[in-house]
Amino acid sequence: MSPVDSPHIVVVGGGITGLAAAYRMSQAGVRVTVLEADDVVGGRVRTGSFAGLDHIEEGPDAYLARVPHAVRLVRDLGLDTTNPRTGHAAVHHHGLHRIPEGLVLGVPSDLGRLAASDLLSRRGKLRAACELLLPRTDHRDSIGALVRGRFGNEVHERLVDPLVGSIYAADTDRFSLAMVPQLADLASSRSLLVAARRRLGSHRPEGPVFETPRSGLGTLITSLVAAIVAAGGVVRSSSAVESIERDASRYRLSTTTGREEIADAIVVASPARHSSRMLARLSPVASQGLAMMDHASVAMAILRVEDRPLAAFDELSGYLVPKPDQRHVTAVSFASNKWAHWRPADGSRILRVSIGRDGVDESPVREWSDERVVTTVVDEIESHLGVTVRPTESRVVRWIESFPQYRPGHLDRLAAIEKALHDDAPGVVLAGASHRGIGLPACVAQAEDAASTIAGFTGTLRQ
Repeated sequence: MSPVDSPHIVVVGGGITGLAAAYRMSQAGVRVTVLEADDVVGGRVRTGSFAGLDHIEEGPDAYLARVPHAVRLVRDLGLDTTNPRTGHAAVHHHGLHRIPEGLVLGVPSDLGRLAASDLLSRRGKLRAACELLLPRTDHRDSIGALVRGRFGNEVHERLVDPLVGSIYAADTDRFSLAMVPQLADLASSRSLLVAARRRLGSHRPEGPVFETPRSGLGTLITSLVAAIVAAGGVVRSSSAVESIERDASRYRLSTTTGREEIADAIVVASPARHSSRMLARLSPVASQGLAMMDHASVAMAILRVEDRPLAAFDELSGYLVPKPDQRHVTAVSFASNKWAHWRPADGSRILRVSIGRDGVDESPVREWSDERVVTTVVDEIESHLGVTVRPTESRVVRWIESFPQYRPGHLDRLAAIEKALHDDAPGVVLAGASHRGIGLPACVAQAEDAASTIAGFTGTLRQ
């Protein structure tokens, strides 16, 4: 079978999931077309010039180095990588408190280390110690219900919720435990503290926790596109898919450009609500389920500031602000402390400051001017740190509805959506952050699973 006659796979969505899926399929000799609604590909992975540097991230700045999927992809593409130079973070609660050692995403494994921290009150520490005496509890797939019930409010509000919330922009009282595997694994034991201790005792991986391409994560995107095109694939931006319909044994995709694509199989790697609209005719049940998924919006202020006011915080990679203490800022990254190659030539420093999360007024993220966002975050940082911070350069990046919120019961609802889609449209598969995890490793893992599923389906077509 010639390449022209081989099955044609369309990937909807040119973020990391869609591009990674297209890359794996194109390397296997499959004919692939990627359609991206935006005028650039990459999704939330975006690297730009700032403060005289060419590789400052406007989205995620790294990926887990101890999970194989993203690491393997970066190695396959031959990208040079680097690691953070400091991993010490703090929580701001009436001052900065370094996060205690011996935590699994905020869950304590060592009462001695917890007792030595001044982040919790004496009452909060005593309540946490009671966890060892409690019978097994029913968490109902809610992180908040589990952690509050086991350790009390302080451990949840000052450790678990800030750490998990900073990753997912989440309200962990309304977030599925099953979607955070590190915590879900602990919940199968009677005592979370004992389970966390065993996990840390038996899993002592060597090497850094995080890594990133030295030239920026944007080079991962450009390298994927180059590899797809070199293998004969096509990547089209500004090509939003309006609808997908069954056309005998194939599928017809209508786009905003007026161009139609005919596909033998499809990977839908777009955000859930966008996927919902394009699947409305093809699978009404799947479409309705996708339409009900929630996403949070976040803005990031990137600041270039003078060196001297922040010299006292050289050992910190940043700090988190617990929900009860928040006004607008949820997290601050001392980016030039964290990454050696993010230090401007004049010795100034770069900060990345996040605002917005699930369950709060989104007007600061959606409606405020850039100037107002910058003024607000600077005022709050100065209040937190007790120093004067005057940015000499700033940029505000807005990620609207970009953080999926996995409500309790998410996996059951997703299973029903995927079954309906499989029944209505065999060969059409879902992948991406809306479904089985955010972060580059989770997205790449979903991409590889989707590519394997499509390979099985197209293998049947060839027979």
